[in-house]
Amino acid sequence: MFMVKAGLTRERLVRAGAELADEVGFEQVTVSALARRFDVKVASLYSHLKNSQDLRTGIALLALEELADRAADAVAGRAGKDALTALADVYRDYAHEHPGRYAAAQLRLDPETAAASAGVKHAQLTRAILRGYDLSEPDQTHAVRLLGSVFHGYVTLEMGGGFSHSAPDTQQTWSRTLDALDALLRNWPEP
Repeated sequence: MFMVKAGLTRERLVRAGAELADEVGFEQVTVSALARRFDVKVASLYSHLKNSQDLRTGIALLALEELADRAADAVAGRAGKDALTALADVYRDYAHEHPGRYAAAQLRLDPETAAASAGVKHAQLTRAILRGYDLSEPDQTHAVRLLGSVFHGYVTLEMGGGFSHSAPDTQQTWSRTLDALDALLRNWPEP
């Protein structure tokens, strides 16, 4: 029988897993890798974690919560393009600061876990911003999907080096992309 190392909790393990994800990549995070980090036997972590998928889900939920908190702070008191830019910048900055956690935030969660996660808060924040653009349903849903696609696609290409070999610099392109999204949202096409 293995002794659980003093001070190890699920929360501490998930946070350490998130740090590990930022260092080595989300796909490389396993219970075994985490055990090596704490210099403990793998079996000693199973009183806190079911398996590597449980650890990854914990990291995803942590990342979604961190992103939601940052986004809520960033958009508070803003409307229209200012709110849109603040939200977009939160996602981009978080992805650059925490690449492993950002990848974790993209993890597909089971419906019950997803419904109880901060992912719902993200959708609510985005919808709150879109109210400033006077979009009704189902156009709000289309716009939420559009914004998520653009933010994630841009960040993924940028972090993968897809824009590094050409001018103008990526900050200029990001700013112009947000200008274009704002213009589109203000002039949403009729069906």
